[in-house]
Amino acid sequence: MTEQPQTHKPTGNEHQAEEQARVLRFPSERLNHDQTQAKAEAEAGAETQVIDGELVDDDRDQAAQVDQAQTEAGSSLIRREKREPVLPGWASSVEEFRETAKWAVSYAGHTLAFHAVRCPVYLARILIRVPQGTLRLLRGFLRWVTDAEGRPVRHAAADRADAAEYLRLSGQRDSRVRGRVYTTVGLGAAALAAFFLGREFLPEIVQYAIVAGALGTVGWLGAPADQPIASRAVEATKVPKLTSNAVEIALAALGISGINQAMGKGGEGIGFPKPISRDGKGWRADVDLPHGVTPGDIMDRREKLASGLRRPLGCVWPEADNGEHAGRLILWVGDQDMRKAKQPAWALRKGVRVDLFQPQPFGTDQRGRWVDLRLMFTSVAIGAIPRMGKTFALRELLLIAALDPRAELHTYDLKGTGDLDPLEKVTHAHGVGDDDEEIEKAISDLRKLRDELRRRAKLIRDLAKQGLAPENKVTPELAGKKSLGLHPIVIGVDECQVWFEHPDHGEEFEAICTDLVKRGPALGIIIMLATQRPDAKSLPTGISANVSTRFCLKVQGQTENDMVLGTSKYKQGVRATTFAWADKGIGYLVGEGSDAQIVRTVAGLDGPASEKVAAYARTLREQAGTLTGHAIGEAPEVDESVSKKDTLLEDILAVVGETEKKVWNERVIARLYELRPEVYGTYRESADLTAALKRHGIRTAQVWGTTDDNKGASRIGITHADIAQEVAERNRREGSG
Repeated sequence: MTEQPQTHKPTGNEHQAEEQARVLRFPSERLNHDQTQAKAEAEAGAETQVIDGELVDDDRDQAAQVDQAQTEAGSSLIRREKREPVLPGWASSVEEFRETAKWAVSYAGHTLAFHAVRCPVYLARILIRVPQGTLRLLRGFLRWVTDAEGRPVRHAAADRADAAEYLRLSGQRDSRVRGRVYTTVGLGAAALAAFFLGREFLPEIVQYAIVAGALGTVGWLGAPADQPIASRAVEATKVPKLTSNAVEIALAALGISGINQAMGKGGEGIGFPKPISRDGKGWRADVDLPHGVTPGDIMDRREKLASGLRRPLGCVWPEADNGEHAGRLILWVGDQDMRKAKQPAWALRKGVRVDLFQPQPFGTDQRGRWVDLRLMFTSVAIGAIPRMGKTFALRELLLIAALDPRAELHTYDLKGTGDLDPLEKVTHAHGVGDDDEEIEKAISDLRKLRDELRRRAKLIRDLAKQGLAPENKVTPELAGKKSLGLHPIVIGVDECQVWFEHPDHGEEFEAICTDLVKRGPALGIIIMLATQRPDAKSLPTGISANVSTRFCLKVQGQTENDMVLGTSKYKQGVRATTFAWADKGIGYLVGEGSDAQIVRTVAGLDGPASEKVAAYARTLREQAGTLTGHAIGEAPEVDESVSKKDTLLEDILAVVGETEKKVWNERVIARLYELRPEVYGTYRESADLTAALKRHGIRTAQVWGTTDDNKGASRIGITHADIAQEVAERNRREGSG
């Protein structure tokens, strides 16, 4: 019997629906479809009737796959992984290993000395407690021999009137006591034999040692649990261990919506890609924050985070992990407040000779590790609000430079309090205060430094052609040759805003300092500028945008933060606004090509300590024969053009008559040169006169005039009335004063 296949005949509605439908196959179903379709129909033995059809382009039907299979080039056995260091941090760092070994030796020595002094007290305690210890020993021995530990079980059987169980336990007890009595007799006989043999053959010192050991053991047994024989040599300060639960509680307390949603029911939670572990003198936790939350959000709430962790503010330091994604947070919680922790000894405190071409220790990070800074080929900007340690940081850098006898120092304390006076004994040029005489000395010195910059640029170019300066910059070998004069020059200015805001020479100060910042590092000239008001006026944009080393202590806002540390640093999570008022000497350091890191400057480097370091530096310079200028009592040469009264306006009125309402700058410059060539010989372009008049509050503009050919033209010029009015007002002010 052959079973005929039944073919379903569609109804009218179904027929119409099938005519309007398109059948799309999955990609896996379309594979080898043409080859398998005929075979399938033959096996089924069915006749297929095509009702309606449409050619479908496979490429158009196949939907693009968004998530592609991950394929990596190379062997499948090779995995991308981040390997942990073989040795711990304290063993891989020479400085940390030295500190750890020093601590271990100190700890052992202290413990030994502590107990050695108290040996008589310990001996008295032992002798007093020997009777009590003997009683405890005998009591415990008798309990063991009589099987006292099984007595409660036997009493329980007797109370239940369980005769069989009681007889079994009693027999077991008799057997156990019998064995223990035999053991006691044997041990007693052996002890007597050992006693007599010891008295006969052992040296007396060994006998006394055995007796002392026995008494000590019995005395130790007699000591109460809360009154040990030996006192504690060190009282350990227990620091709470940082746990994932503590971190989650602290983060949840910050009031960040993204974290609250992640920590809520059904949220993704907070990830910990690495176990929380010890890192230096504290705990480190690597945290993957929820999507949309950045480390900067956490750093803004550092005080709340410390409250959530129940730790002092100076112990909690959240920071971004720039080596990973933007949501990776590194939370380091120290055992002790950073500003109170004992800092390792500064290697340069005793006057070690340094090489500015090599990194030198500048400060310590949160973990107590030294952070090195290379001063050569760099320029420095330091910013902070008052009383945060800005001047101390600048003085430390200048002391480091002073310990290189080749370096020529130029120090200017524009605050006038004498914070940089310890460097007087080694500096080539020194200024204190902002009076007219000091300003004249400073601008004269900077003009000479600008000329020196140009001389060095030309010399380096010539040396490069000879193959002596392969990178077109000063090298240690070139700096060591006195005949070339390419030794390092270090300029330190505290409260630099006084220069840049000066009414007469502010623009010249800014122009020279900007030139030194841009071109000086390659030519061996290092300029360090410190200010307590980091804004566009006190730290001009041309300077702040080009310094390569930045140190920012506490500031008030985002603008000041980015002015010192660089554009967009605040958005990147580098925020000196999070420092507390008590975090003096602690700031963000952005070094040469390195990521920002928190650094604490050398503690205890006050005035007297700086005097000692400067004295060492002077000794080194005396031996090298490099003391010059102010250090040996030479008076600075002041440019006469600075000390003389500025008579520009009066001179213009002398060469421009009242009938000339407006005159071009170029014609005024020509007339001024004829009047006083020794003063106005540097005025070569129209812009030179414009800049000079701007210092007096007078602006030039386009004015109409006629050329020598009687042709009209509009050029930059002055207005006679403006000059006359300014001279009259100045004379009136001087007369009233």
